[in-house]
Amino acid sequence: MKEALNSSAKKVAIVGSGFLGLTLALRLSQKGHNVTVYESSPEIGGLASVWKIGDITWDRHYHVVLLSDHYTRKIIEEVGLKDEFEWVETKTGFYTDGELVSMSNTFEFLTFKPLDLISKFRLGATIFYASKVKNWRKLEKVTVEQWLTKLSGKKTFDKMWRPLLKAKLGEAYQETCAAFIWATIQRMYAARNSGLKKEMFGYVRGGYASVLRRFAEVLEEKGVEIRLNSRVAKIESLKDGRVRVFNSESAGKSLPEKQFAVEQIGSAKSFRKQPVETSAAPESNDSSETFDKVILTCPSNIAAKILPQLSDDEKKRLAKIRYLGIVCASVLTKKPISHYYVTNITDETPFTGVIELSALVDKKEFGGNSLIYLPKYVAPDHEIFDMSDEQIEEHFLSSLEKMYSHFDRNDVLEFKISRVRQVFPLLTIDYSKGVPDTETSIENVFIVNSSQIVNGTLNINETVQLAEKFPMELI
Repeated sequence: MKEALNSSAKKVAIVGSGFLGLTLALRLSQKGHNVTVYESSPEIGGLASVWKIGDITWDRHYHVVLLSDHYTRKIIEEVGLKDEFEWVETKTGFYTDGELVSMSNTFEFLTFKPLDLISKFRLGATIFYASKVKNWRKLEKVTVEQWLTKLSGKKTFDKMWRPLLKAKLGEAYQETCAAFIWATIQRMYAARNSGLKKEMFGYVRGGYASVLRRFAEVLEEKGVEIRLNSRVAKIESLKDGRVRVFNSESAGKSLPEKQFAVEQIGSAKSFRKQPVETSAAPESNDSSETFDKVILTCPSNIAAKILPQLSDDEKKRLAKIRYLGIVCASVLTKKPISHYYVTNITDETPFTGVIELSALVDKKEFGGNSLIYLPKYVAPDHEIFDMSDEQIEEHFLSSLEKMYSHFDRNDVLEFKISRVRQVFPLLTIDYSKGVPDTETSIENVFIVNSSQIVNGTLNINETVQLAEKFPMELI
């Protein structure tokens, strides 16, 4: 049952059910508005969605909560999971020159063989200095390579910074402004309890499956309707100021993993699920509905396509935002490969790093097994998106065998690959000057998305913060 609306209540549509869209839906419903969320996928969560790997359900991509992630912690506590947090001290490794070494404390940093004493000092000084910088806008005017080379020296940049930047950004690191690494250092430095002595990372028992399930229940209680498998095709303003949303609802047989995701995460009554009883080819059924206000949380270039009434200048600004994508493998294994939560890689490997989540999360969550993520960040048109799952699996597992002599692919219980072509915007020179405004030239249509994160890195805390700072007076 929808909650009774007050006299100033509006009928609001939100495009996208990531944490940004879900938080907006919660805040708007708390103010008495009638909220409908459109989600093109068969499950909620966006980049924080979950899937089944082996016999467990866990996050499709790796996530961690820091003690400093106040917005994430607040929203999770608000939906009733305050007591479900676990906080763990983690260790960090480096794979460099064909060798795996630890970099988890000051002593290990000082004895780190790949760098001489002066280079270590300059590297440590760079990280400390970046953690204290407040005026990030100045860093938008210089490339990350120029800034880091000036602070750390060319030797340290070539040996440490360049491989790490290429792993995260590919060749696009050459166009990235220094604000990117500043934001990264700010976030990771905040994870330390005291200086460079300790890292405390957190997770919610049950992973984001637990969080999304509870979020769905809270939204149902507030009368929010979430429409899964509903891709918005076009949004247009009407003469009376209202806004019409056109969407294509696909009805057909869902894949087993999609059914699982919908049933387990989207089981609240507020979800309108599409029929799955037929094995016929999917059919499209275009429909539309009118709203008082519409908020888009989708990537900027998609927003430009579904808002034909935008001005040419707005369309150009939105289309100019460049995104990086990710191909991320989830590997469920019988045995761990290391005791490091994160292993940074400076050598040539097909993946960005090794994220051994079971070094952070209690292995009971995984049935006593280990869960490892192997991410690779690439441009949306990178050839890896066209590779088969089998090709990627062979490529990745072969590299693990070279890195870890004790790794046995016979221990792998399941290997699953997630492909997302648009994950986070690339922070280029003077990036903030081109960021799209929340208010558009189309009356009662708003854009709130990750491109508006100008002084941070993309993570759940930043997206929830965008929602919390949305000017509700516009609604």
